[in-house]
Amino acid sequence: MDFSHYDEKDLLRLQSSITEELLKRNVVRTKNNPLGDYTEWLVANALGLELQSNSKAGYDGVDADGTKFQIKGRRVTSGNKSRQLGAIRNYDVKDFDFLVAVIFDEDFDVIEAVQMPHQVIKEYATYRKHVNAHILILKGPILSDPRVKHIAGVIQDSCI
Repeated sequence: MDFSHYDEKDLLRLQSSITEELLKRNVVRTKNNPLGDYTEWLVANALGLELQSNSKAGYDGVDADGTKFQIKGRRVTSGNKSRQLGAIRNYDVKDFDFLVAVIFDEDFDVIEAVQMPHQVIKEYATYRKHVNAHILILKGPILSDPRVKHIAGVIQDSCI
C-alpha cells in the first residue's frame, strides 16, 4: 500500500483506527504497541492457553493443566536486528513455568519461536540491576540447548 499521500496526522489517525479494530477483534488488549498483545494472542491460540488479565503479574497465559506461560515477542527490522526480549522481572519468584518467545520479521512473519522451562532462563539471561530484571537475548547457545523446544511451525500454523 502506498501511504505517501497521507500527512503525518492522517497516518497516526489511521494507526489509531487500526488499533481500535484489532481491539474489537480481540487480537490486541491495549492501545499500546500491538506487538506484545499480538504475540500473546498468537501464542495463546497456537498452544490453547487462556490469557490472563493485563494486570496479572508474572505470566500471561495458562493451559488446561494449570501450567503458567510468560510470553515475549520481538520484531527485528532492517534498522534494528536485536533479539533482546522484554525484561523478565521477579525471576526468582518463579511466577511462570515456561517462557515462550517469538521473533518476528519486519512484516510480522514468525522467524523463530521457542518454549523453554523457567530454569533455563537464568543460565542464559543477564541480571541488570538498573532495570531490576533479567534480560534474555534469543540467539547463540540458548537456541541449541536441548531443553529449548522450537515451536515456530506450531505458531505459524495458527497465524491468520
